[in-house]
Amino acid sequence: MSVLLDVVLPVFLVIGFGWVAAWRAWISQDAIDGIMRFAQSFALPVLLFKGVAALNLTAAFQPGLMLSFYIGAFSGFAFGFAGARFVFRRPLTDCVAIAFACTFSNSLLLGVPITERAYGAAALAGNFAIISIHAPLIYSVGIIAMEWARSHEAGGKGPGEIAMQVLRGVISQPLLIGIACGFAVNLSGVTKPEFFSAAVDMVAGAGLPAALFGLGGVLWRYRPEGDKGAIAMVVFASLVLHPMIAYGLARFGFGLGVDALRSITLTAAMAPGVNAYVFANMYGVGKRVSASAVLVATGLSIFTTWGWLNLLP
Repeated sequence: MSVLLDVVLPVFLVIGFGWVAAWRAWISQDAIDGIMRFAQSFALPVLLFKGVAALNLTAAFQPGLMLSFYIGAFSGFAFGFAGARFVFRRPLTDCVAIAFACTFSNSLLLGVPITERAYGAAALAGNFAIISIHAPLIYSVGIIAMEWARSHEAGGKGPGEIAMQVLRGVISQPLLIGIACGFAVNLSGVTKPEFFSAAVDMVAGAGLPAALFGLGGVLWRYRPEGDKGAIAMVVFASLVLHPMIAYGLARFGFGLGVDALRSITLTAAMAPGVNAYVFANMYGVGKRVSASAVLVATGLSIFTTWGWLNLLP
């Protein structure tokens, strides 16, 4: 019970604060959008810059760590796509959006604060290693799959156009810019001036609280409605299937150490991020399933995260 009270609930109380504030109209939706824009476009990229710049790249980027997490993630993609297509008989484009929601765990807004509260800031190396390619890799796969689905259904773009769409979608992500700058500093070995590091710490420190509060406000917009089977499938893939495969591979397949096992499992066990809805909204398909799954899974993850924390060494 102490794990639930000390580690999990503080994170979700901040989300709940944002949800209540939006529900009671103590803050406008425009203000919520502003908070999320600050967090996602400025503060969180700075947080990632700080984390990646300080990473021990040799220790953090273990093949087993990446394979454990991403085999689990893309198993979720395959599971979601097959379920949407063959069980729920959805169009191909809907299937891709639903599969994307099964894959895109909220690695940054939930995974980082929960891991940090449970095991300390020193335990975040594996989280940052996973996050460094998380959005670029999954967005690339999602965009490629969606453009293939659209082409299959309506005779759309050719390979060159799809490649340019993927490139534009990936390089325009502010989080990727923060990660790339972090790698540049890390690999160059340049020493950061104290005043610069202090400013980075200040902005990075604002990122997670602002993002969690804003996430609560964003979730208030969503209403679980219809498509209960598809929503349940996304929730299962995100909260059970992905972390189960990742944990099994990390512990029994690759025999990774405790820190890596914790980072992999907790990152995999997070609910779908708001990016799942952003992706669906970008293409105008599967929006209701994605939005509802984000909301339902975020609420249920209070209890599933507690379970995974108790299972971990």
